[in-house]
Amino acid sequence: METGNSTILPGVTDTIGGLAPAWLLRLNSELDAADRRATAVAHGLTPQQLNWSRSPAEWSVGQCLEHLAIANEVYLRAMSGSLEGRRAGRVEEIAPGWFGRLFIRTVIEPSPKMRRWQAPKKIRPGSQVPPTVLDRFHATNRAIREFMRRARNYDVNRIRFKNPFIGIIRFTVGTGLEVLWRHECRHLLQAERIRAALDATVRAP
Repeated sequence: METGNSTILPGVTDTIGGLAPAWLLRLNSELDAADRRATAVAHGLTPQQLNWSRSPAEWSVGQCLEHLAIANEVYLRAMSGSLEGRRAGRVEEIAPGWFGRLFIRTVIEPSPKMRRWQAPKKIRPGSQVPPTVLDRFHATNRAIREFMRRARNYDVNRIRFKNPFIGIIRFTVGTGLEVLWRHECRHLLQAERIRAALDATVRAP
């Protein structure tokens, strides 16, 4: 199954041309790792197992992946027009502002205790997830990479977009990209824990 791994490597030019900034190489590596984790967590699951959950209050592996795919699509739509008409102003690294850092630390980043937040309605997964969900997730990561390539020569620390869930909040493009891959880490960890619980039931006598 295709994972969408990129051909961008440290110290070389990107596939469009021009030396890739450090943030693009870093985030591309994180997306590659997320693709591998998603493939591994869904590997060998039947449709029934993909939709298995420990309780009605918890998600399945499939629902975690669908939630990520939908969230990526929604964020990308919100960010897609932000570069139009902007002057080039390349930066080497992403530097979220204080609110962006707070949001990532308290809402997005995974933690041992995994603070639970209710997902906004528009990015909640369905009750039954089709086996194609892994392909959908990989496709959204390819779309994120394409957006990053478009953004590579812009100042992603200054250009802002309207948050698709809270309209009064405007994140920088850089913060939005940081949110995306860290959000993937959070729910891939959740999916891995669900997969471990599922595997334990299969091994049980």
